[in-house]
Amino acid sequence: MSYRLSILDKSPVGEAETAAIALARTLHLAQLAEEWGYHRFWIAEHHNTPQLASPSPELVIAWILGQTQRIRVGSGGVMLQHYSPYKVAENFNLLASLAPGRVDLGVGKAPGGLPLSTQALQQGINQTEKGTFAEQLSQLNGWLSLTGKETAQTVFPTPLPPTPPEGFVLGASVQSAQLAADSDWNFIFAAHLNGDKALLRDVLTYWQNNSSRPTIVAVQVIVANSAGIAAQLAENVQIWGVELEDGQRVTVASEEQALAFAAQAGSAPRKIARREQALLHGTAQEVVEKLTDLHTHYGIDEFIIDTPVAEGHARLTSLRLLAKAHAAVEVA
Repeated sequence: MSYRLSILDKSPVGEAETAAIALARTLHLAQLAEEWGYHRFWIAEHHNTPQLASPSPELVIAWILGQTQRIRVGSGGVMLQHYSPYKVAENFNLLASLAPGRVDLGVGKAPGGLPLSTQALQQGINQTEKGTFAEQLSQLNGWLSLTGKETAQTVFPTPLPPTPPEGFVLGASVQSAQLAADSDWNFIFAAHLNGDKALLRDVLTYWQNNSSRPTIVAVQVIVANSAGIAAQLAENVQIWGVELEDGQRVTVASEEQALAFAAQAGSAPRKIARREQALLHGTAQEVVEKLTDLHTHYGIDEFIIDTPVAEGHARLTSLRLLAKAHAAVEVA
């Protein structure tokens, strides 16, 4: 049984680079990903982050769709808490009208930034009317389900595409998997943000028992020509979990960001801890063997590959080597 590979890209800005360079590399990578056989190419959403040039995935998706032919392109994901579900439906219906059958809409409930950027994004939004993430997802699902045959009084998120965007919920909990299953959406387990093996097992077991949709997992991967080079690139990659006294829980990339989140939120940290990673690194053959083991052990149908390397050449090399090694295994 085979498995697919896809890419999550954050448009990282390398040292002494501009955002324009990072975004040009994102487009180039999407075109190469299509050539190399990756199934999807997703754009992340991060706010007020100078190191990442990806605050608006919809804009970059449109740009990439116009300059590729086959690969599916989508968001990994839209941070739904900041936006009107109706407007999100409009944006992605428009994208799906531009490229029917190629658009993915991944949504998540993380803020995608620190509290001050969240406040700026949500200025003027009535928090009571906004509702919970589950309520927002239900609204979004309702807008995307309209066919145009409803009553004349119905408000439509036009244009209505011939093939709606495919929906995905991003999360790392049984609750997120349950929400996706109840909504009949796809689910992505975010192992690139939480490498807890017991949690992975519990969530995927629930998902496979409650949905007939594929099992998809996002993982961090660094591939290099030698295991030593890959290990060097992996040394500085960190994932930190933050839990505040007001109940907020988020994932950030450093202890510094964790402390900044608590300070901006105005709530004392209950727990700040470096998380176990699901970072796979090594030569292409070594990493493909690890992915194949995960595929076999957990029944994973597709891996969304996050390569946490800002330097452009190393990033492209990692994804090229991985694609080549995976293709060789698939043929065998």
